[in-house]
This record gives sequence, C-alpha cells and structure tokens, in this order.
Amino acid sequence: MNHCHYLLVGAAVFFSFLFTTVKPDLANDKAALIALRSAVGGRTLFWNATDSSPCKWIGVQCTNNRISSLRLPGMSLAGTIPEKTIGKLNNLVTLSLRSNALSGSLPLDLSSLSNLRNLYLQSNEFSGPIPTFIFSLKDMIHLNLASNNFSGPISSDFNKLNRLGSLYLEKNRLSGEIPNLDLPVLVRFNVSDNLLIGNIPEKLSSKAESAFVGNDLCGRPLKSCSGGGKKFKGKLLIGVIVGVVLVCLVGVSVVWIFVCLRRGGKNNESKACRSCKESEFDEQARGELVYLREPDMGSDLNHLLGAYSELLGKGAFGMVYKTTSDTEEVVAVKRLKEAEVAEKVYKDKIERVGSMDHENLVPLRAYLYGLGQNLLVYDYMPMGSLSALLHENRGAGRTYLNWVTRAKIALGAARGIAYIHSLGPEVSHGNIKSSNILLTSSCEARVSDIGLAQLYGPDTIPNRGYRAPEVTNSRKVSQKADVYSFGVLLLELLTGMSPTHAFLKETDVDLPRWVQSVVTEEWTSEVFDAELLKYIHTEDDMVQLLQLALACCDQYPDRRPTMTEVLQYMEELFVSH
Repeated sequence: MNHCHYLLVGAAVFFSFLFTTVKPDLANDKAALIALRSAVGGRTLFWNATDSSPCKWIGVQCTNNRISSLRLPGMSLAGTIPEKTIGKLNNLVTLSLRSNALSGSLPLDLSSLSNLRNLYLQSNEFSGPIPTFIFSLKDMIHLNLASNNFSGPISSDFNKLNRLGSLYLEKNRLSGEIPNLDLPVLVRFNVSDNLLIGNIPEKLSSKAESAFVGNDLCGRPLKSCSGGGKKFKGKLLIGVIVGVVLVCLVGVSVVWIFVCLRRGGKNNESKACRSCKESEFDEQARGELVYLREPDMGSDLNHLLGAYSELLGKGAFGMVYKTTSDTEEVVAVKRLKEAEVAEKVYKDKIERVGSMDHENLVPLRAYLYGLGQNLLVYDYMPMGSLSALLHENRGAGRTYLNWVTRAKIALGAARGIAYIHSLGPEVSHGNIKSSNILLTSSCEARVSDIGLAQLYGPDTIPNRGYRAPEVTNSRKVSQKADVYSFGVLLLELLTGMSPTHAFLKETDVDLPRWVQSVVTEEWTSEVFDAELLKYIHTEDDMVQLLQLALACCDQYPDRRPTMTEVLQYMEELFVSH
C-alpha cells in the first residue's frame, strides 16, 4: 500500500511539474506571436487569440508543446520586427518570413534562437549590415538573405557556420571583397548583384558563374583578373558614389510609391483581400506535409499554393502549379480533387509511389492529405509534357522533334514503366498517355501520375484513346493494359497524331485501328509524321517500332508482350546502333 501511495504522490508531482513548465512555455510562445501580429499585422490577423494553443494557427508548427516552425511567406507583413517577439521562440528550428515588406534591422534577441537551422528572409526590405548574431547560430543549415537592402562587407565569421549548406546573399548592397569562405558542406551559394570587388576566392571558384555576376569581381568562374589593387580601390570609390545615388533614387521612389498607394489604397486593399481569399486554405482543411525525400524543401502548405504560384494546367484529377520552395527549388504541386478511397488506402498508395526510385520517373517529393486539400509535390520538369511538345504550335516557328529525340523519349518512358512493373505483378501505372510523360531540359522522359487513377471511382476511366478495350474500371488496370496504352503512345510518337484527334472521332476509329488499316493497304510511309519523313536513313527503325507498337495494341491481352520484352526489343533496336 505504501508503495502505491508513493507512486501516486510521485506521479502527481511529475504531472504537476509537467503542466507548470510546459504550458507556461507554450503560453509565452503564444504571447510572443500575438505581439508580433500587433507589430507587423498582415494576414496573421487570422490567428484567433482566444485559441488555447497556437499550434494550429496558419504558419505555425509545434514539437513537444513548443513552437518549432514559423512560416509566414507572402503574408503581407510590414514594418520592423520588435524584440521580445520572435526572439522569445527559443525552440524555433525554421523561420520563414520571405516575400513580405519587413524593414529595418533584425532584432538582436534572435541570437537566443540557438536551435535555428533554417532562416528564410529573402524578398523583404531589411537593411543595415548583416547581423553578427547570425554567426553564433552554429546549427544553421539554410540561410537566405537575398533581395533585401543589407549593406557593408561579407564577414569571414560565416566560417563559424560549418554546417551551412546554402547561403544566398544576392540582390543586396554588400560591398568589399568576398572573404575566404571554407564551408565544408556548402552546396548552394549566390552573391550576385551586389557591390563586391576583387578576386573570387579559390574555395568558391567551382560555383556557377551566375553566383557572382552583377559585381566587379574577377577570377574563376569569371574572367581572369588583370591590374592591381589601385584599380579596385578606384572602382570601390565609384561603387560608393553609385550607391549614394541609388539611395537617393530609392528615397524618391519610396515617396512616389507612398503617394500612389495613398491614392489607390482602397482599391489595393480590396484586391489584397480577394487575393487572400483565393490563395489561403481553410484552416480546418490543413493537414501535415509529409516529406518522402530529402532534403526537406522548407516550404509549408500556405506557400505551396500561395499567391506566387503559377498554374501550369488542369487534368482529370486536379490542377498543377509551379512554385518555388524556401530553398529556391522550383517544384510542381498537384492539387488533387478529393480521393474516393479511405485515408489509409490513399496514404499507402502515395507512400508506395514515393518510394519508387528510377531516373525515368518524376520523383514524388512530398504529399499532404487533409479535408479537401490533397497535394502532391513533384520535381518540376521544365520542358513540360510530351503531349504539348508534339501537338501544340504546329505552325511556323515550331521546334521539330526529330527522330533521335523521339526515340530517346520512347526508350526513357519504356524504362520507367518497366521499372514500375518490376515491383510486382499487381503494380501498374494505370493512366499512361503523352500528357503524363514529362520532359527534362535535355528531353529525357520522366513518367508521372503513377497510380493516381486508382484513387478515384471506377467511372474515372483512363482517356478513351489510350484505354485498352478490356478496361472498365480505373482501379483495375493490369500491366497488360499499361502495355496497350504504351503501344498507343508509340503510335502517337510515330504518326504525330493524338489518339483524340478530331479525324479519329469523326470516323469512329481509334489510332491503332487506323494505323493497322493503312499498313494493311501497304501505305506504311503514309503513317509517319511528315516531320519524320526527311530522315530517310531511319525508316527501317521506324517501321520496326511501328510493328512493336501494333503488337502492344493487340485486342487480346495475353497476346501482348510484357514491358520487359518491349524494353528489351527497343534497347536492341536503338542502343545497338
């Protein structure tokens, strides 16, 4: 009995200690955010001060009952950040305030954020020298101060941040020479468009030329240096004069902009409200962004589909946006309509797709599952889709897809699909078509939208032009049905004709049947895209690929080859040449 008594007393003491230490800390965090809201306003006004916890507020994430992440990009924050606001969030790991109108110096008490690893302050109006307290934040990994008004030299104290992986200082008013930075894990670095002079340090000479342009610098990767130090001192004087002139111009511009804003304030305010309503998510619909690949992109839900995103297109399952993460990576975000499967089924499918790793698949970086807000984050493919490249802008000025490029795309797509099929007999893509074959800047094929058709109702059947005749349920698309769709894709590459072409609809015939009818009449050369007919030395290869495509499009699934066999045939056809 005594033991039980002591245990109960101990537990009571423990929980009493727990609630008297953790809750006040979170309450202090909340008070700091309320003070921040009062100082810089913006859309943080959506925070409800009556909430018992700030952990569900927009832009706020908590770990162990403390705020660990504050991400408020593009939230119309303006003014100077006072002390005793963000500086009191001493468990903060990530702070993103980019793309606002914050100004002045950074508060000195940010030095207390000893756990800070990611600091994103780009695209604001901060000024003055780079704060020295930054060099005491030894765990810093990502630091972005670009597109502000920071001035003065770049300190050699950056060498104290030996975990720093990215450092962006471009588009400021930094002057002097670049110090000898010896940061062992620094990958991303940019000091372009400042007032820097002198030699580029050898340790940084392997960085891209674009990281240094817009300064008076020389040495690798820019042109070699010539002349002595006097020349640079003279240029420094010129730079100072230019800087003074620029400051005057900026001052005049600020006054002019202020007058314009005063005149059109009401109109701008209404536009800002409309933009806010259009770009903000319902707080109740927020879920957690789950990262499937490293590194963490540093972006939160509000920014991924914020006002700075560009709509790329719409499809059967939702809309695709182009946006930039806090680490300056361009990504594509697919905003899906609500799935028609259980949450566990959805997450299992998405995480399985996220685990797929092949050079011919579009990597799935992260996903979010929430009420009405299902997001997939992919690598951005700069050349768009094969469909757009093949069928859009067929007039004058069109960039032709030659035979070598089409063959490379076909082979890359085959490798990606064969890899998917190699993961198990039940694993298929389910919706192969040219708009789901995306292209890198060098026209390498990447297969996208793997398995998405299986998340929706049986009536969401893949595009009719690519659909195998046996498919009646989008959740039950076999590997042999994938082979059929890939065969149609090959015919599309060879003929230049979309499977949904108006001619095919008018004649009520699909692309494989039309090609088969032409080949039967021995008009084989009439099948090929006119853009390919000038490559007379490759017609034999085109005919062989045409025969393979027709074999893939056989009406009977058991007579179609497997993707492994298709890939083997194509590699022998193309790689051996």
